[in-house]
Amino acid sequence: MAAQRKRLNTATLVLLPFWAVVLAAYVGTMLWTVQISFTASKLLPVDEYVGFAQYERLFGSTRWSVSMQNAVIFGVLFIGGALVLGFLLAVVLDQRVRFENTLRTVFLYPYAMSFIVTGLIWQWLMNPGLGIQKAVRDWGFTSFDFAWAVDRDMAIYALVLAGLWQASGLVMALMLAGLRGVDEEIWKASRIDGIPAWRVYLFVIVPMLRPLIVTAVVLLAISVVKAFDLVVALTNGGPGISSDMPAKFVMDNLFTRQNIGLATAAATVMLITVAAVLVPWIYTEYFRKARVGGTA
Repeated sequence: MAAQRKRLNTATLVLLPFWAVVLAAYVGTMLWTVQISFTASKLLPVDEYVGFAQYERLFGSTRWSVSMQNAVIFGVLFIGGALVLGFLLAVVLDQRVRFENTLRTVFLYPYAMSFIVTGLIWQWLMNPGLGIQKAVRDWGFTSFDFAWAVDRDMAIYALVLAGLWQASGLVMALMLAGLRGVDEEIWKASRIDGIPAWRVYLFVIVPMLRPLIVTAVVLLAISVVKAFDLVVALTNGGPGISSDMPAKFVMDNLFTRQNIGLATAAATVMLITVAAVLVPWIYTEYFRKARVGGTA
């Protein structure tokens, strides 16, 4: 017992520098960001406190409102679409199709690219003078329209499409790993009972894949919050501000408009929004279950 306690104390002592760096680099910088958001900082941080003035400016900004609306649209369609498309691809590959390894590589390859590369590829594909629209019209379909990246009403959906192309392969890989772990006896029992395959997937397999689905949602949600490089490469937030996103709003005010106070206020709102979603989920998934398990 004493030896175990000694090893535990030694491990704790070794990890102290790591936790110090974590607290300073992450928690410390977050608190500093929140503190700057209450100042009149412009090019450089200053200690001139102005209360909630930056937040009043932020919520009175049309660009910020559009950015938040776009984040919701992009997040819902991107996460939902990637989950559905990735799961369907995994189901297809789980049928032991020919050239499975090749298809798996093809589907997963876009995820190996950065969002910058993905944005540039789709910017070219949606270019009305060079991309898919021009090729199809040259074939005689003169009414075909695929210039989403330069269409104010469709620009946000261009971002969704490019994001789905990149991220669906990741979801496919996660779901395929889960499907390969399903007990074969489940399928034998369903065939004996005459249960359609789609019902087995929907009511039996999907609940079994819940941990993988949660993992995929977390990874995709991180991409939504960090959506900056894809926006810059594909639409640059345009036309106008029609495809602007919160991360781009923060970066523009931080480095282009030299308005650190407003940028940190926007970053703080993003932090609070993410925390408001994650904290209840973390409590429900881990602490509440642990408490219920301990009571049982």
